[in-house]
Amino acid sequence: MGDLTVGLLSALLATNQPAAVSNLVAEHTGIALPIVDTNDPAERELRNLMISDDAAMDEVNEWISTNSVSRTDTNAVAAFNQKIRTRLDTVKHDYDVYLRNHPDSARGFLAYGSFLNDIGDEDGAHVQYENSKQLDPKNPAVWNQLANYYGEFGELTNAFAHYTEAIRLDPTEPVYYQNFATTVYLYRKDAREYYHINEQQVFDKALGLYQQAMKLKPDDLVLATDYAESFYGIKPYRTNDALVSWTNALRVCKDENEREGVQLHLARTKIAFGYYDEAQGHLDTITNGVFGDLKRRLIRSLADHKNPPTNDVVEITTNAVVPTNLNMTVTNTATAATNLAPELPGQKQP
Repeated sequence: MGDLTVGLLSALLATNQPAAVSNLVAEHTGIALPIVDTNDPAERELRNLMISDDAAMDEVNEWISTNSVSRTDTNAVAAFNQKIRTRLDTVKHDYDVYLRNHPDSARGFLAYGSFLNDIGDEDGAHVQYENSKQLDPKNPAVWNQLANYYGEFGELTNAFAHYTEAIRLDPTEPVYYQNFATTVYLYRKDAREYYHINEQQVFDKALGLYQQAMKLKPDDLVLATDYAESFYGIKPYRTNDALVSWTNALRVCKDENEREGVQLHLARTKIAFGYYDEAQGHLDTITNGVFGDLKRRLIRSLADHKNPPTNDVVEITTNAVVPTNLNMTVTNTATAATNLAPELPGQKQP
């Protein structure tokens, strides 16, 4: 199984699913810098440098994945970390040399910024992105990268503005919509204040951005999952939309591992919405041992929902408000629920 599939499922029961999935997406979504002129020596040099960059990252990732150094062996850990730094410093040196020789290369600064971001030097990446934007303010990729930076480090108004500009410059790139949607969703208070809208309208804006991304890339499971995860945190529950989103995600799965992963999400969602028999049916399809722990946890959750402890006392208050705008009709997905779904376990607002 690929690391992307395993990673998506590890986010299944995370407290903040949209953030967990979005972080995973960031790891698998780079910036595309096709060579614009293969006859230009500077462009060929940049291409070779980027190939070297990728090779170094692959090599370091391989070292980390096969590392057998004990954490308690401080000398060995220090030597291992130095080995990684030395390998990455070689790439940094090559970028520095290239940009000294080509100080007008906006694409070079952008590529260097992406490399620095990959190795955890976000502030260094920010500097390079700004250099790139000054040289070529019409490149949507640099606006997207800067928006990612501002979204991570708290300048949310800058993030919203930069995503908007990236989309204006290239309205056909789904990643821009996806990143924008995730930022709006996670930082709802900031989005409310920036756009002068209420929380439900913020949800609508985020979901609309996800939907636009999916129109541009309809067969992308990560994107479909990111969208479907969003419904875990929306209240009042949008029952029909949540179920349909996971059903659609199931349709774009390419192998049995991906299908079982989405079946787990469908089971969790239907447990919460009271479709207990259908949830059991989804759990019955899970045979891959890698999902065993998640399956067992959901089986326990299903049992708790079907047979709640008898000593629980339900407090009745005259101040209770029953939501009136829940859409409890599910077309071609599940039978209608007759009871309001309990809160999803472990769910918190970001």
